[in-house]
Amino acid sequence: MAKQNVSEQFVDILVRAGVKRLYGVVGDSLNPVVDAIRRNAAIDWIQVRHEETAAFAAGAEAQITGSLAACAGSCGPGNLHLINGLYDAHRSMAPVLALASHIPSSEIGLGYFQETHPELLFQECSHYNEMISNPQQMPRLLQSAIQHAVGRGGVSVVSMPGDIASKPAPEKSIEHALVTTRPTARPGDWEIEKLCRMVDEAKRVTLFCGSGTAGAHAEVMEFAERVKSPVGHALRGKEWIQYDNPYDVGMSGLLGYGAAYEATHECDLLILLGTDFPYNAFLPDDVKIVQVDVRPEHLGRRSKLDLAVWGDVRETLRCLTPRVKVKTDRKFLDRMLKKHADALEGVVKAYTRKVEKHVPIHPEYVASVLDELADDDAVFTVDTGMCNVWAARYLTPNGKRRVIGSFSHGSMANALPQAIGAQFVDRGRQVVSMSGDGGFTMLMGDFLTLVQYDLPVKVVLFNNSSLGMVELEMLVAGLPSFGTTNKNPDFAAVARAAGAYGVRVEKPKQLEGALKDAFKHKGPALVDVVTDPNALSIPPRISAEMVSGFALSASKIVLDGGVGRMLQMARSNLRNVPRP
Repeated sequence: MAKQNVSEQFVDILVRAGVKRLYGVVGDSLNPVVDAIRRNAAIDWIQVRHEETAAFAAGAEAQITGSLAACAGSCGPGNLHLINGLYDAHRSMAPVLALASHIPSSEIGLGYFQETHPELLFQECSHYNEMISNPQQMPRLLQSAIQHAVGRGGVSVVSMPGDIASKPAPEKSIEHALVTTRPTARPGDWEIEKLCRMVDEAKRVTLFCGSGTAGAHAEVMEFAERVKSPVGHALRGKEWIQYDNPYDVGMSGLLGYGAAYEATHECDLLILLGTDFPYNAFLPDDVKIVQVDVRPEHLGRRSKLDLAVWGDVRETLRCLTPRVKVKTDRKFLDRMLKKHADALEGVVKAYTRKVEKHVPIHPEYVASVLDELADDDAVFTVDTGMCNVWAARYLTPNGKRRVIGSFSHGSMANALPQAIGAQFVDRGRQVVSMSGDGGFTMLMGDFLTLVQYDLPVKVVLFNNSSLGMVELEMLVAGLPSFGTTNKNPDFAAVARAAGAYGVRVEKPKQLEGALKDAFKHKGPALVDVVTDPNALSIPPRISAEMVSGFALSASKIVLDGGVGRMLQMARSNLRNVPRP
């Protein structure tokens, strides 16, 4: 049997860790690794057109599967392109292993062609960032990188010079069982007892939930019922907690709606569950606050805490719920549910009149129809900017759908690359990229990746020929919009020229048929919807400080527009929750 080289050993360890594919762009120092993949049937090389796409795709795959995903870039500029997508993956707690290929080891530090220092460049967007400078470091260094990414939830970066990649692997290397899943963490008895006393002593308890409630829906509902608590959520918590939730009072934050803001401010105990919600101006400063999080570094960095609980949300609630006293007073809960329904009634009216006749098309109408027609288990990837608004307001979670975006990092151009990663996980699952024209054109070259691999991603392009969110920021700051207008082509024609299905929609009556036809198409498809760039009306009491600092309640800075089927859910909750 031929002796392995370092590249072959590297690839074999990735396979053992469950990695199915490596996203990247080939080139010089990376070539030995790509060749090792070519000869290994257990892993695929996914050729993208830009390394930023590779990192975004790997991050999305990791978020969909919960397992390790991987990407790679060649030396210098190649791995530099990874950095934005890796920041997003790291801040999303997505386990990603990035290979930053490097210049020849003998030339490091001598100003060689394409020389950079990846061990410095990736430091802030990784839990682990080391270079293989000697074959004897394999496989221990790679195994450690994998365990950092999986165990801590985030990015690990391994840089490797091309000449090292081609050298023989060590003969008696130590390979151990790899950590590929994360454990649950239970708080100590003292924290549980303290939290129990605080809940029992409080008359009005509110839960505010983030992405850390993934997998804990039943436990949150059981606890909310026991203590008669309204349940609000951050944007990243929406998909995990809003569905089948009779205690739902909406979302807080700049894109917020409903009564979440009031519920968090009018309680006397606010419990933050698995959220690193960054906008502390939306959090109260005159109520008791408890935060539960599996990441101890998140505890207390957004608000002053009366109790910090280090633990997994599901395990914490499983310990806590049986110990707290059952509350019977529903007055606070019912009042918040009514406020929520009333708030939604007010904003729905803005875009329920004559939307089927309005030209250019209301983007709210597009999002509403899309929500109705998409599959029950669809994966939506959402561009940063106004598409975030439409996703927050109109996509209806049900426990099976997924919504992925650059919700913590806030990068443009994320939706299409993330759709690539999501679709590779399951070609039979519907994946919809909600793209803005600004974000789409930033990495438009990777639409060709959809065609090359015949990935059936459906790109729904909200084409208002502008950077809409930036225009909003300028307007509320009293500035004339400048540098925000895009001169766009007929994107449907571009899609057809690339070999995909493309259709352009300029009138509302064309929309439903166009989406249905695109969804039926077996390959990649793009629906270019010309939307109204003036769809947002600015609330009269907004100021520059309010938007730039996210410093006003959701009821005052809510961007006028509908909220889709959420009003129906709120009305249903008012009808179905039993009254005393």
